[in-house]
Amino acid sequence: MDSATVFIGLGSNQGNREANLSYAVEQIGFLIGPIVKQSSVYKTMPWGIPDQPDFLNQVVCAHTLLSAELCLNQLASIERKSGRVRTEKWGPRIIDLDLLYYNEQLINLPDLIVPHPGIANRKFVLIPLTEIAPEFIHPVLKKNHLQLIEECPDQLAVTLAYKLDTST
Repeated sequence: MDSATVFIGLGSNQGNREANLSYAVEQIGFLIGPIVKQSSVYKTMPWGIPDQPDFLNQVVCAHTLLSAELCLNQLASIERKSGRVRTEKWGPRIIDLDLLYYNEQLINLPDLIVPHPGIANRKFVLIPLTEIAPEFIHPVLKKNHLQLIEECPDQLAVTLAYKLDTST
């Protein structure tokens, strides 16, 4: 099987958010495959349920030999190991990991839709995606991330929290 390129969205608004993201990135590299790009970390207002702490969000790009379904299973495993308990849609969480893209494939299964259906409507996903893959073409919308961010209806604030040192 050839290697697939996956983009994964990460978010945390509970506990030590920076450590939660770092742990998830480390585990993605270990369980899914080598990370080839990672965005800066962005502070974002909560989406869906506003009365909760702000999130830290990031996107990573990795190469994997796993199928999309196995990637999703590994992401769920990382969430569980981090202490995430799913109680409320869009509610506070220690870590949230979303499979955004799996190559340019279109996947529509009961538990997995790829590309992630919320990409074009969420700045907290589009801004880090645009940072690491501005010209990547969304396989359904046939527009790149630069175009999608221009058209994004989301008005919630997304600000740079910190850049990662990728010089090593």
